[in-house]
Amino acid sequence: MKRIEARIKTPFGEVVIEGDNPQEILNMLDLIPENFVKKMSDSIFNRLTLSGAQLKGIIELTTEGPIIVTRESLTHYEAAGLILYASNEHKNTVMQIQKLLELSGVKSILPARLNEMTKRGQVFKPNPSKPEFKLTPQGEIWVKDEVLKKLREKTS
Repeated sequence: MKRIEARIKTPFGEVVIEGDNPQEILNMLDLIPENFVKKMSDSIFNRLTLSGAQLKGIIELTTEGPIIVTRESLTHYEAAGLILYASNEHKNTVMQIQKLLELSGVKSILPARLNEMTKRGQVFKPNPSKPEFKLTPQGEIWVKDEVLKKLREKTS
């Protein structure tokens, strides 16, 4: 008999549950604790992101992705930079960044901001045929040394 699998996308990757039949998969799902995704997400975020402590109170990981939670005033460039910085591999699609900014309460004409950030050397498109942007090493330094530093100084 063939095995079946259920793939569940999460902020930290994909969880795959396999079983011989649908009931087996449902039984496995019942064994997963209620707050499993949040605990895994927090754990992985803190272990893999060197700046996990730096982002506390500024960015919160949700099932949608990183959301800006600070109430400090940010420019649209800083907000986009923070979203990318907290995203997996410091990259994300334009649509996803726009969605995360909106969930964060930031209204911006994102394509124009990303174009300007590209000219500044802060972001680039790893694959020109895809609508995905990634922070450059210079962009990562800018977020760490300027944006996060400014936010930490205001909150301390």
